[in-house]
Amino acid sequence: MRMQQELAPGQIVRNPAQPDWGLGQVQSAVGARVTVNFEHMGKMTINTAVVTLEIVDEGLRS
Repeated sequence: MRMQQELAPGQIVRNPAQPDWGLGQVQSAVGARVTVNFEHMGKMTINTAVVTLEIVDEGLRS
């Protein structure tokens, strides 16, 4: 896993503070506002100035 850099649509991420949300796919990223569609939580808008998302390396997806 890598810590967030510039997030782009299509990337797979997780919120380490909310592991029960599952993996999420970035839908859009505008500045610090990132919309992510999580497996178990649905679509959420995340302020990345406050919440750090982890980028999931494609080889580590389960």
